[in-house]
Amino acid sequence: MNKIFISILIALGFFFLGTIFFNTQHSTLIALIVLLVVLWTNEGLPIGVVSLLPIILFPAFGIIDIKTATANYSNTTIFLFMGGFMIAIATQKINLHKYISNKLLTIFPNTPRGMIFSLSITSALLSSILSNSTTALLLLPIAIFLTEDIKFKARLALAIAYGCSIGGIITPIGTPPNLILMGFMQQNSIEPISFIQWILLTAPLAAIMLVISPFILSLGLGDVKLEKEIKAKENLLSDQKRLLYVLLGLVTLLLVNSRIEPFYHGLGLSETAILLSFGLFMFFPKIGFIKWEDAKNIPYEIIFLFGAGFTIAAAFSKTGLANELANSMLSLTNMPVIVLIILIASLITFTTEITSNTALISIALPIIFSLGQVANVDMTLILMVATICASYAFMLPIATPPNAIAMSSGAVKVKQMAKFGVFINIIAIIMVTLIALFYWQYFI
Repeated sequence: MNKIFISILIALGFFFLGTIFFNTQHSTLIALIVLLVVLWTNEGLPIGVVSLLPIILFPAFGIIDIKTATANYSNTTIFLFMGGFMIAIATQKINLHKYISNKLLTIFPNTPRGMIFSLSITSALLSSILSNSTTALLLLPIAIFLTEDIKFKARLALAIAYGCSIGGIITPIGTPPNLILMGFMQQNSIEPISFIQWILLTAPLAAIMLVISPFILSLGLGDVKLEKEIKAKENLLSDQKRLLYVLLGLVTLLLVNSRIEPFYHGLGLSETAILLSFGLFMFFPKIGFIKWEDAKNIPYEIIFLFGAGFTIAAAFSKTGLANELANSMLSLTNMPVIVLIILIASLITFTTEITSNTALISIALPIIFSLGQVANVDMTLILMVATICASYAFMLPIATPPNAIAMSSGAVKVKQMAKFGVFINIIAIIMVTLIALFYWQYFI
């Protein structure tokens, strides 16, 4: 009860502080969001319970109606995750993740730091061509299997989550905010960034972050050990081979679809439909690998978490708080470019921590666009900064899909994620600012 009481006190403090700058409704929304974030962080209530509170609190305080609130808990992204979770459960049930992890150990250094780096790099490279959420779902069972040490297991799960976010920015198709930016630029007659140009712009930033992030995660591990239960000479069982072929087919289809979607104006298949189809395929008798009883292992609290994130984003838009923030930021346009970029990077990075990055960037791009029209700064440059920072949020599970998936493993606590994430957030803001000023500014 003490944690709940403290959370309420902090929220009340933010309410009274908010009334200095905003109206009562906006101050109330800010206070409710703070309440949710503190409860997620201090674990005063189970994460699934906290994630369902917006359905009650937002209508009760006149933020949005209950129909609008509940609709966000059936967002298409949520069904993408359900499909991915079903595939992950099948992978674990037949121990395919053990075989893959063994192969991974034979390629990279068989040390704690070596595995943190290898998982970060592997997830980053896969996320550059596949959905970062899909990559995290496929790799997480491997990380969980590698050790029984609780602290090390958490670091490995975070290595995958952070690697997915870091690598997702490398290509325009790596993560939804990138595609949202491309579409926004087209709608507003801004010269688009080509596929190759995007890679050239973002690869140096990703490379730097793939050195810093794993290094931070590998600090203070002590004498933890990796555990391999499968010998290198073991062969795949028939079920494992069958699922491996299914997974290869899934990866191929996702890759082909991701290349079709941006360049052929939406003729590609829905990634949500693909993931959910393959997830349901896992239940087919004599073909699939799991039964309905296995569905109880789906981490529904994470599904509720994303519903909460989408509801917060909807509340920002419906109440006009997003426009209010845009108007408040217009005074920033007279500041030096470096200050403007740091402020945008910081604002997007830390705001993303409390809402879906996809939902946030949809709200933020029009705000940033308005700022860019007034400020004496390259429009594409600040839009790019905002989009990249929407993916570079590492503190809370609600911030990005990979963070939420890492939480779903049960190996990571919110406190652990926040502890590492705050430092990596700050480093990311610094790196994005430097890259934007000394690299992007000359090649965009």
